Amino acid sequence: MSDMESYEGTPETLKDEILQKQIEKNKGKAEALLKDKDKMDQFLERLERKLEQVPYAGKYLADVPILISMVKAYIEKKYTDVPIGTILAIVAALIYFLSPVDLIPDVIPGVGIIDDAAVIAFALKFVHDDIKDYKEWRVAQS
Repeated sequence: MSDMESYEGTPETLKDEILQKQIEKNKGKAEALLKDKDKMDQFLERLERKLEQVPYAGKYLADVPILISMVKAYIEKKYTDVPIGTILAIVAALIYFLSPVDLIPDVIPGVGIIDDAAVIAFALKFVHDDIKDYKEWRVAQS
């Protein structure tokens, strides 16, 4: 019997557990990136290039630029009033988004981005208040 067959939770709970595992899997990589400014800069540039190639970013992927901006501000020590767990969750979700090898391969037209959007949405659900605070901080800086 597979894990899926023996699972007793709701489909929503199962989906959340799968998405959580995808983020957790990348937290070590996220920590390493946060320690190396040059690699983080390259990573964020690759993310921005990928976003330009996605013809329809969708409701949740539309928030990716603000996530990138928040991580940049954190790395540059312009905005540090955020828990490290939030930054790690964001970077881990962005690593998943950038990876061509994921639950649904990105090369599948039209559907390859669905799992990326789900992981980003899942991360946003947990860091929503911190993102709101960051957006307010950005407005105050203008």
